[in-house]
Amino acid sequence: MTAAPETTVSARLLGLLARDLPLDRLTTDPAALAAYTTDRSGARPVGGPLAVVHARRTEDVTVTLRHAHALRVPVVPRGAGTGLSGGAGAGEGSLVLDLCGMNRILELSADDQLAVVEPGVITAELDRAAGEHGLRYAGGLRCAKYGVTRDSVLGLEAVLADGTVVRTGRRTVKGVTGYDLTALLTGSEGTLAVITSATLRLRPVPLATATLAAYFDTFEAAAEASYAIQRAGVVPALAELVDGPVLHAIDPALRERGAALLVVQCDGVGAAVEAEAVARVVAPLAATVETTCDRVEAESLLAARRLALPALERLGRPLIEDIVVPRSRLAEAVREIRAISVRHDVPVFTIAHAADGNLHPIVVVDPALRELPDAAWEAAGEIFALALRLGGTLTGEHGVGVLKRQWVAEELGPAAHGLQRRIKEVFDPHGILNPGKGL
Repeated sequence: MTAAPETTVSARLLGLLARDLPLDRLTTDPAALAAYTTDRSGARPVGGPLAVVHARRTEDVTVTLRHAHALRVPVVPRGAGTGLSGGAGAGEGSLVLDLCGMNRILELSADDQLAVVEPGVITAELDRAAGEHGLRYAGGLRCAKYGVTRDSVLGLEAVLADGTVVRTGRRTVKGVTGYDLTALLTGSEGTLAVITSATLRLRPVPLATATLAAYFDTFEAAAEASYAIQRAGVVPALAELVDGPVLHAIDPALRERGAALLVVQCDGVGAAVEAEAVARVVAPLAATVETTCDRVEAESLLAARRLALPALERLGRPLIEDIVVPRSRLAEAVREIRAISVRHDVPVFTIAHAADGNLHPIVVVDPALRELPDAAWEAAGEIFALALRLGGTLTGEHGVGVLKRQWVAEELGPAAHGLQRRIKEVFDPHGILNPGKGL
């Protein structure tokens, strides 16, 4: 009896990989593969992967992609599986390319204030290593002042779908030679190439910090206060909002202090002066305000923001959304999200990078449910539509993955959407890289 073509292709691929990769690089045990079907979003594709390649060097990636490209087998690049949009989910017959083992800091130059890292390096580890040189990686919550990941990526090494290695960008802070392929690949969710190293900009550790925590009677008042800070001309390192339901999930005692918490941190030589300016702006709208220049006390004030997601995960399975609106319309977005929650009888917990207008409305559902309830999807759809109506975007951080694909064309428009699809075809003509994701 002749084997089905797809079975033959899978067997051929696994045979080639077993031949050309070191012995410890390939996993085919079904029990071990189960962990690779989904990411932190909980979205599960149909079926599961046929194998996982555990890459340790760029050569492992080139070998894998060269064979997969020749046999037209889909490849799902994957890091730690912490994605929140289903971008790392691996469906039927796909090959997972696990990059966690590529976790070396290849170079750290204090003189040029940059680092070259493999994709499995955790930012906290890079931050610690940079700290030994008086530097830091200014990502995470510090995006208000220092920008998002894209703003720190100077250059990349990446492997195209056919196994070709390309290098983009530069080691200098400035550079405009050619098209900006670095920006194009950064955040492309593994659909254009597989990134095997990144040259990242580092920044000096600030001489001082000052942190402010303000509680408010309403979440809308807290959103208004965050925009008032911008109007006052202060650019904080971070400005984070947490609503009352989230505070209650963390600790009911926090909810008793107010219906919303705004945490602001200023840094640099003028940190204390800027924090005083923030306090003056925020005080008329807040119930209470406290400020500290002590780093330990600052971490205590930031603890509520850092504990938000773990607290919600204890309540159930969170569907973590990620929209951005103009900062002037943040309070309006907050009001509309509350109305959507009531209309669909779906609890929505909201945290936000307030200085960016980046909201994370989080729907929490029963973890025993394999599929999200219709009401949750309907509420999410209205939240996405709200973002676009207010002049915002579907995602500021988490990416499109599979969870937001159906709304992408609406935001981009037909001409830009078509252009992006043609770009995808240039990089990945056979469509093997993370198919069904992003566009």
